[in-house]
Amino acid sequence: MMSFPETFKALADPIRREILTLLKDGRMSAGDIGHHFDLAGATISYHLSQLKKANLVFETKHKNYVYYELNISVFEEIMLWLAQFKEGVHDENKK
Repeated sequence: MMSFPETFKALADPIRREILTLLKDGRMSAGDIGHHFDLAGATISYHLSQLKKANLVFETKHKNYVYYELNISVFEEIMLWLAQFKEGVHDENKK
C-alpha cells in the first residue's frame, strides 16, 4: 500500500515532476537525468532519493551506473484514487 503523504510531498516539487516526465519515455541514468537540469549532482541525487522514498521510481544498478524508471503501479493507484472524484463531479452535473 502506498503512502499518499509521501507521494504527494514528492509530487509537490516541480523538479521532481520534471524528472518523472523525463522518465515516462523509459529508464535513464542519474547522469542523463542530471544533464537536463542546471543543478549540482547532489541536488539531483536528493530529488531522486525523494522519488524513490515515495515509491514513484525504481532504482537499478548496472555496472557503474544507476538507472531510474517509473513505478507504474503507484501511478495507477493514484489515478484510481483520483478517478473517484471525477465520477462524483459528473454525477452532480447530471442532477
